[in-house]
Amino acid sequence: MDVAPLPPGFVLLQVTPRLEGGGVEAVTLDMSRAVAAAGARSLVASQGGALEERLTRDGGELLRLPVHRKSPLALATNAWRLARLIRREGVSLVHVRSRAPAFSALWAARAAGVPIVATYHGIYAARTALKRWYNGVMTRGDLMIANSAFTRRHILDQHQVDPVRVVVAPEGIDTHLFDPAKVSPERITAQRAAWGLSPEDLAPVILQAARLTGWKGQRLAITALAGMNADRGAVLILAGKAESAREAEALRAMAAQAGLGDRVRLVGAVADMPAAYLAADLVIAPSQAPESFGRGVVEACAMGRLVLASPLGATEETILDGETGWLVAAADPEAWTQAISAALDLPSQALGEIGARARARVERLYSLEAMKEAHFAIYQRLVVAGS
Repeated sequence: MDVAPLPPGFVLLQVTPRLEGGGVEAVTLDMSRAVAAAGARSLVASQGGALEERLTRDGGELLRLPVHRKSPLALATNAWRLARLIRREGVSLVHVRSRAPAFSALWAARAAGVPIVATYHGIYAARTALKRWYNGVMTRGDLMIANSAFTRRHILDQHQVDPVRVVVAPEGIDTHLFDPAKVSPERITAQRAAWGLSPEDLAPVILQAARLTGWKGQRLAITALAGMNADRGAVLILAGKAESAREAEALRAMAAQAGLGDRVRLVGAVADMPAAYLAADLVIAPSQAPESFGRGVVEACAMGRLVLASPLGATEETILDGETGWLVAAADPEAWTQAISAALDLPSQALGEIGARARARVERLYSLEAMKEAHFAIYQRLVVAGS
């Protein structure tokens, strides 16, 4: 893959609220590593967090600023600090990844005379004109990056911007980390044991890896499981941090009321996700609202797993229905029951063929190399145009 070189003496400043965990932080750190590996300087202005060590280990530099704060005074103070930082460090380009810090970063970049690009990582709701104006700060830079074609359409629908200024650059995942050939049987056994499954337990395992919140569809998953033949004994693993203790308790109560007992297991966040995907027979993503990208779906595809997902948002891009996965009507529990049952009945050869096609497509379109290629071309374009 031919990757555009970065300009000589290139210094990138990414601005993101925190470094705790999540899709935005993962992309921030992946791009930081790519820039540092290319011999350029990679700076990240952030409040910081649990991922600081990974940032510095991979060659990035943390510039601790409270860019997560949203008060007018904080925005003004951060703008002044960022402008001073940009001049002091010789920053070539500012890349902002969230709305609140975008106000400060935009002013600072303009004051310092450097280009700025913003990535639209989510589908921001805008029920009022004021909220649309607030969201629109992400469109006021020199260029916008949409993490999917669906997100690009959303930007153009919500904001009066020149389509030429909105570029699609999908997020990438580490296909070396998410590689079934690199996961040992011992890791898979350990992961199953962590879920309370012994090597002798032959019950089919269905995995949903997503934050426990209403729109991710855990309730639909429980309803679909309840509609299946009890003789299957399938186990549903709900992996992910709960939005609240109340949400977790509601899911447990729903499972108990459906008579599913310990066949629905809330296991919290999982440290070894590559092993988790291989410890499952099937991966589902029954989201009830559009995904702007959906990293979990792409990770599971990279692991060669059959993924069943709702056809909402970018999922219709990351999965080719019937070829690299299955798309199932979002709000139809009966359709999900039938699709899960049919998937569990597929012969291993058919599953292997779908998984191989899914992984090959991820390597081509959604790898870190693909993301790096797209972003480096954007960085080169902006810096050369502004020089």
